[in-house]
Amino acid sequence: MSQATERLRRYLDDELGECRTEDVERRLDELSTLEAGLGTAQAAAELDVLSALANETRYTLVRALVAAEEELCVCELHAVVDVTESGLSHALSALVDAGLVEGWKDGRWKKYRATNRAVALVTVLEGSVSADE
Repeated sequence: MSQATERLRRYLDDELGECRTEDVERRLDELSTLEAGLGTAQAAAELDVLSALANETRYTLVRALVAAEEELCVCELHAVVDVTESGLSHALSALVDAGLVEGWKDGRWKKYRATNRAVALVTVLEGSVSADE
C-alpha cells in the first residue's frame, strides 16, 4: 500500500471510527472521478491565464484596460508602464494569447481592450483583497 493510501486509510479511520478496505477503495474512486472532472486541458488553459497575470507589467496593463472601460491605444498603454516598446509589445502579445485583451489595427494605431475574462478576474481579485482588509 502506498504511503498516500495508508495516510488516507488513517484519515478515514479517524473520520469513520473504523475504516475498511472498501471504504478506502470507494474514496479513491470518488477522488479519481473528481480529478478526471477537472480536465487537464482546462487546467492548462487556466494556468496560462494565471501565468499571464503573474507579471507586474502585464497585470498593470490588464488593470488599466479594465479600469478604462474602453479601448486604449498602445501609445496610451506605454505611458502607463515603464518598459521598452519591445517589452510592451511582448506583454500585450502574452495577454492576447491568454485571452485577456483583444488588439486590432485602427489606421496607423494599434488599440487594445480588456476581454470579459479580464474584467471578471480583476473584479474577483479586487474583491478578495478588499474583503481581507
